[in-house]
Amino acid sequence: MKYDFDTPVDRRNTNSLKWDVAENELPMWVADMDFKTAPAVSDAIKKRAEHGVFGYTIIPDEWYEAYISHWQTRHNFTIQKDWLIFSTGVIPTISSVVRKLTTPAEKVVLQTPVYNIFFNSVLNNGRVVLQNFLKYDKSGVSIDFEDLEEKLSDPQTSLMILCNPHNPVGRIWSRDELFRIGELCRKYNVVVLSDEIHCDITDPGKDYVPFASVSDDCRGNCVVCVAPTKAFNIAGLQTSAVFIPNPTLRHKVWRALNTDEVAEPNAFAVDAAIAAFTKGGDWLDEFREYIYQNKLFAADFIARELPETTLIPSEATYLLWLKINSDASTAAKNIRAKTGLYLSSGSPFGGDGDSFLRINIACPRKTLIDGLNRLKNAREFL
Repeated sequence: MKYDFDTPVDRRNTNSLKWDVAENELPMWVADMDFKTAPAVSDAIKKRAEHGVFGYTIIPDEWYEAYISHWQTRHNFTIQKDWLIFSTGVIPTISSVVRKLTTPAEKVVLQTPVYNIFFNSVLNNGRVVLQNFLKYDKSGVSIDFEDLEEKLSDPQTSLMILCNPHNPVGRIWSRDELFRIGELCRKYNVVVLSDEIHCDITDPGKDYVPFASVSDDCRGNCVVCVAPTKAFNIAGLQTSAVFIPNPTLRHKVWRALNTDEVAEPNAFAVDAAIAAFTKGGDWLDEFREYIYQNKLFAADFIARELPETTLIPSEATYLLWLKINSDASTAAKNIRAKTGLYLSSGSPFGGDGDSFLRINIACPRKTLIDGLNRLKNAREFL
């Protein structure tokens, strides 16, 4: 490989949310990878820093072009320039959209288990969560469409938050599945807010389907959140975008983001995004291959050493969803106490998350081996 993903980076004492743990602990929980970002991104940040003046920043044409080119080249979807709006992050965008497109006590559909902060964006704003539980069988994870239609048909339901690809189960939703979601949401006048932040972290040979690309129903009834932050490990730079093909929806979201003051970039946010999408492609491909090999290694280890657990097949993200036979919150605490391995309990993710642990494998192979061995040493809690 041209790029080094094997050498550990010491992240202790760097004000890292992930690594602010005891010396003997190994954090494999929050979706924050332990690799340096693409050299092209670092170079862009260094160049910007060398200028020495960090005043208010505007959005140049190059920023729009970077998003448009990346989605056209990598995802075979054309984003129009006027669809795009800068935002400081996907979660600030989701919270703003919840406030703008719904009213207090209205209902928002989540397909659970799902990224736990979605619950915060809904509940903290006085709205109600409706959970559409995902189904599991031998073939993997699927959508309960009968239940979904029931939830969407509720007159109080006004928004659905879609996770595409899905965190934590790692599913890439198919074009047919997305078509059915779009059809149902249009039928019941429910807007789709699609979080597509993990779209670039798919297994080699696997492509995600942009929700807006599927049909007229999808395109005309969606707000789509995208960003380079997960794929290039630059979440701390607070840079993302939202694109909305429907001009009426777009105006509402533009007003929401500006009213909430989350539509202005910091001095590094624009340059980092441009560099990631225009010069980071080779790095991204090698990163995806490395994560895929980590997945294969973890799957083999778990099948061999922890056969009583079930690893849900994953096509995307660097997060693994592990079904256990005990309460997840208790198991996570006990595993951390005994071995220092810090995992995410599935309980806050809703649905049947109480039976799952989430493991972040975006780390050097050496670190992954350490984490898996710690998990094995705590197998009595699984």
